[in-house]
Parts: sequence; C-alpha cells; structure tokens
Amino acid sequence: MAFKINHELPSPDVLKELVPLSEEAKEVKRARDEEIKDVFTGKSDKFIVIVGPCSADNPDTVLEYVHRLKDLNEKVNDKLVLIPRVYTNKPRTTGDGYKGMLHQPDPNENPDLLAGILAIRKMHLQILEETGLSAADEMLYPSNRDYLDDLLSYEAVGARSVENQQHRLVASGADIPVGMKNPTSGDLSVMINSATAAQHPHNFIHRMYDVESTGNPLAHTILRGGVDKFGTAIPNYHYEDLMRLYNEYQKTSLKNPAVIVDCNHYNSGKKYKEQIRIAKEILHSRNYDPRLKELVKGLMIESYLEEGRQDICETMIPGKSITDPCLGWEDTEQLILEIYEKC
Repeated sequence: MAFKINHELPSPDVLKELVPLSEEAKEVKRARDEEIKDVFTGKSDKFIVIVGPCSADNPDTVLEYVHRLKDLNEKVNDKLVLIPRVYTNKPRTTGDGYKGMLHQPDPNENPDLLAGILAIRKMHLQILEETGLSAADEMLYPSNRDYLDDLLSYEAVGARSVENQQHRLVASGADIPVGMKNPTSGDLSVMINSATAAQHPHNFIHRMYDVESTGNPLAHTILRGGVDKFGTAIPNYHYEDLMRLYNEYQKTSLKNPAVIVDCNHYNSGKKYKEQIRIAKEILHSRNYDPRLKELVKGLMIESYLEEGRQDICETMIPGKSITDPCLGWEDTEQLILEIYEKC
C-alpha cells in the first residue's frame, strides 16, 4: 500500500459540533449571504471587493487584518461589499511549498491535518463572530468544503482546478456564489464551460454518499490572466478582454452573467503593486461601457498588513505574506477608498 494512515479525521458533522455556529452568528451569515447574492442577481448595484492575503497563515494577523476591514467597511458599505479573502489551503504548481493553514497551522511545524481543520474552522468562526464579515475561501479540495460550508459566503475554484469534474459538480450544490477562474492557459471556453456545469443539476458521489444537486445559479467567472506556451504572462483585464467575455456570455443561457476580475496573479504578472493601476483601469472600463457595468461585479485583490512577501523562518514579520507578494495595508485602504469613489 502506498499510503500511511496518520489519523482518522472527524466528519464535518462532528467538527461542527466541536466548533459550533451560534444562532446569532447564523443570522449574521444569512444576512451577509443575501447581501452578496443580491449583487450577483442584479437586485443590488453594490460593488464587491474580495480582499486579503494570498494565504491565511496566522489566525492572529488574519483577525487583525479583518478587523481593519470591518472599520473600513463602515465607511464604504453603502456602495461596496467587502469580503475578506481568507484562503486556508494553497495549490502548489510543483507540489512543493507551504500548502496553507489546513495542512500546517504553524508554518514552522510539520503538517498536521487534524490540527489544521480545527484551526481553519475556529478562525473562520472567529472572523464571523467578531467582525460580521463572512469570508471567501478557495475550493481546493471539494470533499473538504463541508467543514466550512456554514461559514463561507463566497468560494473560488482555482485555475488548476477549473477543469476538474468533481469541483464543478460540488459547486453545483453550493448555495453561495462560486467563481470559476480561467485556467492557466487563459482559455475562456474552459471557464464558461465550468460555470455552465456548475449551474446545472447533477447526481454524483460526494464523501461516499450518492447525492443530487439542484444547480447553482450564482456560479460565475473570474478573470485572472494566463500564460502562453513560453510561460509569459498574458493579462485579460483590459477593456477588449472584458468585452470578449461579455460576448461569450451572450452566446450562453447562463443565469446571472457576472465576472470578478482578479487584479493579481497573471493579470499583474505577480507584480503586486500593479494591482492598484489594474483596479483603476477596470473601473474606468466599467464606467465607460454600461454593459460592463452590469457584467463586472467586483475585484479580487491580494493584500496583507505588510507589503511584499517573505520566506518561512523563525523570525517572520507578522502580517507579511509567505506565498505571493501582497499590497500592504496603507495601499489597500487607499485603493478601497478610491474604488468607493469611482465605482
């Protein structure tokens, strides 16, 4: 046998009993879900900003970050919906490197999935209870989403997962918006097909159960740029790219056409400061063309307390990314206030 069994992990139902959601928190989450859903269905003209670190690596600094977002949200919530980006598991292109808090609740210690699933649920719950800002996470492992499905208000399926059938099927059973990123190749048809699959009902195996989904009408697309065959970054946030996606949507019968534009990754060439300029250009395109005003529902921005990135070590700076580089808080706050003025 090629596997060594370390632990039998608790089921999602058991974990939810160990780390329960209070009735008050459930009501806060319900209201947040409705506010976010209304943007995607067109009932609300608010603009979404999904913002936070590349990877949520430390509960204390993530909580501090989200508390700052909460204070900022009070200034902008008549026009913006701020969703903390709290990504607790990270895809690794080569399989090497930090895989997120799910795997390593302490980046300097060995992987511990049992401690990890407890840590990420406690962190998401603390965020919701202390700030009222239910968060976004990535659906990296479809079978794991049940550990957090009562806490999240947004999920993203990443560029390396968007062609995977299980991700599409599980997204079809989610009752919150799920964004499908374009693959690393930048192929828009893959992304559109993934959103189409997620909007349809399915019968499939999930966590060893025979389940049926009703389809998710809030499944949508995320533009994050791509690379050519030589590995050169090809952005897809320009006006022409947004209009190309608009035209692709017109060929479909998808419900609630929508796109979130990721300002980092291959759209920025991983030059994190470029996110500021890119966000402003997207807002300009959106204000220029009413069709894009309707289609582009929000932005995704990578930021943390401190700008840049650092390697994992014993003397890490709290609130500085240990994966991709991020904007610092000062730039983030200024950018969100500019988005508020221009959206």
